[in-house]
Amino acid sequence: QVQLVESGGGLVQAGDSLRLSCAASGRTFSNYAMGWFRQAPGKEREFVAGISSTGSNTYVADSVKGRFTISRDNAKNTVYLQMNSLKPEDTAVYYCAASLSFSGRYYRNQNEYNYWGQGTQVTVSS
Repeated sequence: QVQLVESGGGLVQAGDSLRLSCAASGRTFSNYAMGWFRQAPGKEREFVAGISSTGSNTYVADSVKGRFTISRDNAKNTVYLQMNSLKPEDTAVYYCAASLSFSGRYYRNQNEYNYWGQGTQVTVSS
């Protein structure tokens, strides 16, 4: 069992930055690929960014490319999502997720993930 707790969300203005953190506990963090997803009101949950278990491979969705960066610190059992140049359309609940993986891959499909956090709200005002 892996427990994931997100933090760092809040209310910001367009153009501001936020860094989300997701702290993991319960299993060996370095055995898990991690991902960030988001869900806006009335919309389906969508992939934002993924990172392999070692951090060597990353991917961000086209909608946030150039503005968001995913990283991880396996010594701290934490994955981060640095969000710059935030836009009102980035408003959503952001979730982190973990996928047991020894393949060195990241995953974009939410069905690949075994564990989910409770989410943190990000609201961007115009």
